[in-house]
This record gives sequence, C-alpha cells and structure tokens, in this order.
Amino acid sequence: MNNLPPITKNLLIINALCFLGMFAAQKYGIDLTEFLGLHFFLASQFNPIQIITYMFMHANFEHIFFNMFALWMFGRTLESVWGSKRYLIYYLLCGIGAGVIQEIVQFVQYEAVLSNYQAIALGSSTIPMSEYLNMMTTVGASGAIYGILIGFGMLFPNAEMFIIPIPFPVKAKYFVVGYVVLELFLGIFTSSDGVAHFAHLGGMLVGFILIKYWKNKGQIGQYNF
Repeated sequence: MNNLPPITKNLLIINALCFLGMFAAQKYGIDLTEFLGLHFFLASQFNPIQIITYMFMHANFEHIFFNMFALWMFGRTLESVWGSKRYLIYYLLCGIGAGVIQEIVQFVQYEAVLSNYQAIALGSSTIPMSEYLNMMTTVGASGAIYGILIGFGMLFPNAEMFIIPIPFPVKAKYFVVGYVVLELFLGIFTSSDGVAHFAHLGGMLVGFILIKYWKNKGQIGQYNF
C-alpha cells in the first residue's frame, strides 16, 4: 500500500471503510444503501448527493473485490501518468456520468412500462409503485472503474494482458473493445441480472470523451488506439 499513489490508495481505503461501515450499520438496523445508494430520481428517497455517494457503496464482497482489484491494477498506472488531481477528476466524472446514464435508462424503462401501473407484482407480493421506485437503487464503483479500463486501453493500447481463462496475452485495446461489446450485448438482451450494464458503458463513454478532449487541448500526451 505504501507504494501506491495517494488517490488510488485513499480510494481503496474509503471504499473498504464504507463496505465495513455498511455491515456495522446493519447491526443497528440502519441500511446505508437506503441513504447513500443512487435512487431513481423520481423516487421519494432520491437525493442529488447520491450521484457521488453511490460510488462508494457495494452490494457484496465479490462486487467490491473485483472493483478494487481493477482500481489497484489499472488506476495506479493512470494516476502515475496523469498526476493525482487529473486522475481524481477523471475518476469522479466517470462515476457521475455512469450514474447519470443509469438514471436516463431507468427513466426510459419507467416511461415505457412502469408509468402505466399503480403497483407491480414482485414474486408473490404486489408492491405499490411508489415503493417499487425506491427499490431501483444503483451502487458500486463500476462506472468509474470502467472509465479507468478504457483510459488504460487508450493510453497503453498495445500493452499485453493475461486474462483468465484466455491462454494467451491480449492487447489492452482489444480487451477494452471486447468489454464494450459484451456490456452492450448484456445491456440490451438481459434485463433481470441486477447489473447496471449501461452505467458501465456510461463510465466508459465519459472516460473516452474526457481523454479525447484533454488530448485535443494538448493537456495529455499522444496515444495510438
């Protein structure tokens, strides 16, 4: 940990503390996700600050482990290249952009389907729509992490990576493109897996736009993608 650049290290620590705090709060009957997770903006529990706080909440150990592993693996490189200030701005904007995209997708779903109902059947229960809207909650750093992935792929497109279970190295640019295609496919054709695929794509889109903008302004070095 001592060799990590400061923002990456502090993001790892904050996410870990929030995850532990979530379990500590549960012992007192407090659900931190209810307050800090990103609710659908038409829900009664929505708060604008959630567009930031949701990035530090995670659903389970697997969720936080893979996000933090990717943050450690790729984030430290971007911070070393860009410096801490630009890296933090990039991380937060990718996470915020992912949250905004998720809100837009949920609004489209609401207008297309949910707005026609006063209540919705969920399992053996019927839940009032106002209560169901509060259940449409997004948590996790994945949007920001996917921004980091595309950032790494754009800065180091020919870096070779070993991805389990692929038995040969894959260049970063192909790894990133593969993830974009996969997330787009899953976002369109799966609707009940509980994963915010379009939020992931939103984080990547914001990351791509930021890097292109900074490059055109001459604020970051050249890259080949």
